[in-house]
Amino acid sequence: MQGFVEFTNRSQGRERIFRATQYTCMLLSYVVERHADNKKLVLKLKQLESSMSSGRKMLRLGNVVHALVAARKTAELPEVLPRICLTASNLTHALYFFCDMVLWLKNVGLQSDINKAKWQNWATKCYYFSLLMNLARDWYEVSWRLEQAVQEEKMKNYFWDKQHQQLNSSKCNGFHGFLFLLFQILRSHPPLLLDLVKNLCDLSGPLDTLGIYKTNPGVIGFCGLLSSLVGILTLASPHLKL
Repeated sequence: MQGFVEFTNRSQGRERIFRATQYTCMLLSYVVERHADNKKLVLKLKQLESSMSSGRKMLRLGNVVHALVAARKTAELPEVLPRICLTASNLTHALYFFCDMVLWLKNVGLQSDINKAKWQNWATKCYYFSLLMNLARDWYEVSWRLEQAVQEEKMKNYFWDKQHQQLNSSKCNGFHGFLFLLFQILRSHPPLLLDLVKNLCDLSGPLDTLGIYKTNPGVIGFCGLLSSLVGILTLASPHLKL
């Protein structure tokens, strides 16, 4: 109970709960809207989804500064590729939060002359680029661990007879060997697995909005809900955050 209180006392924790609720409503409204007798329920779900989205924008008002501070920290990372990817991700995330703040001003009526479609498009592009940079970092983490695992396999000499040598070789070579090593790496590094799942799930929204790969609200809702649950898990358990 105390852990739940501490979690919800943080603005990030409340934002994650709002996000999970928003995408749950999107998923449920997609599932039940096919039935003609559920129109009122669908309307209520969509209203709740809109309210959660507006609430999240308000909770994210100060995140521009957080993203800029994070970019300054990642700019000091010793490894080149993670430094470039994470710094670019944080800077574009800051731009996304700025666009999000402008959209919030439009939604609450404080600035009525804002072109909502234009700012929404900019926000989506910034968010999309930020996700691509995060995925590039994830792939870097996976690739060097794959290389390390392959080198370790080559150093092992536990299989002396011909049959065992063939078995060991089959695990290290080819596509099946790649999948086997990838599975082993992700299983042994939960933070990397969770970060990869979260970023892949988050891609569904901007891919659909930008017209790169059209899906439907059901897929976006499911992916958004899964991503939100991963976000809640990593925020409640910092050791699971990459």
